[in-house]
Formats: sequence, C-alpha cells, structure tokens
Amino acid sequence: MSLKHSYTLISPFYDLVLAAASRSQRADSLAELPQAPARVLLSGVGTGLDLPLLPLQHHYTGIDLTPAMLRRARRRAGDLDFQWIQGDSQRLPFADRSFDHAVLHLILAVLPDPVACLRETARVLAAGGSVLIFDKFLQPGQWAPVRRLVNPMVRHVATRLDVVFEEVLAQVPGLVVASDQPALAGGWFRRIRLQRV
Repeated sequence: MSLKHSYTLISPFYDLVLAAASRSQRADSLAELPQAPARVLLSGVGTGLDLPLLPLQHHYTGIDLTPAMLRRARRRAGDLDFQWIQGDSQRLPFADRSFDHAVLHLILAVLPDPVACLRETARVLAAGGSVLIFDKFLQPGQWAPVRRLVNPMVRHVATRLDVVFEEVLAQVPGLVVASDQPALAGGWFRRIRLQRV
C-alpha cells in the first residue's frame, strides 16, 4: 500500500490521534519563526494542524502528497496567506532558494527517503534560513528492538520507527543544528532547528 493511499484512508482519523497530543510541541516549534515577514514552506502540511498556530505576517506554501489531507488543511487556513500544492516532499516542485524558512513537522519519519526530503528542503531554502523539525527519531546507536521489529509492518502504512536524525543530517550538506530539544515520549520525539549556511 502506498503512503498516498494509506494517508487517504487515515485522514479522517489523523486529527483525533495527533491534534491534542502534539499541539503544544508544534506551537513551541513554530514560535521559532522570525517576526519579519518571510516565505515559509510547510512540507508535508497534512491536515493543517500547524495552520491555526502560525503568525499571520508570513506567506505560507503547504505541500502534501495526499489530496484528502490537503482538503482538510485548506479549511484550517483561515486568514493566513496560504497556498497549497499537491506534491512530493522528496522532489519539491520549487526553484532553488524559493523559501526563507521551512517547517517539517512529522514528515521526515514518514517518508521512505528522509534524506531526499531534507536535501530538497536545503535546496529550496535561502542562505540564513531555518528548518523547524518536530518528529520521532532513534538516538544514534539506540537498539530499540520493539520499534525495529514493528517498523517493517508500519512503515508502508503510516510511519517509520527506525530513522536516526543524525544519519540523515550527515548526508545533507549546508544545514547545521542550531538547537535540539527532547519533546514527547521521553525524548523519542524531538524539536530541532537547523540553519542553512
């Protein structure tokens, strides 16, 4: 089953599972956006759970693979300057340096190729821009036998449980860690801010 198909099936239930559990962490991550108006990419915008938490002064572009998710996101946009595009975060349909900042909330550990997603994000990001990440990652060298055992079953339906962020970042030049904080589930989920150099 493809992610596009599975997330079409999941979309009606997605918010029930994630909205309350992730709201405060999303808000804390999004508070890192600058005050000055900017072009902000929301990669893997999903059902738009971030949209009500965003400041109004920026121009936002949300991309997601699944039309069912995008339909829900559009309804949450409110007064935001928000453009939505159906597309793949692993192959962004944007020119180099199109955005000042990017938000990757719960997307890197979902995609089959998180390196491609982060590499594409770096490509479309202007120098000095930031990448705000909220997601679940294994720690380097962490065994996590249950997560690794379950991963082959769930990775094609909903999410990956085996992504080590440091291994992903090591393959993407031009991005450096500005902050890295534990979030939920004893640090399994992390809030990370990267800077484009």
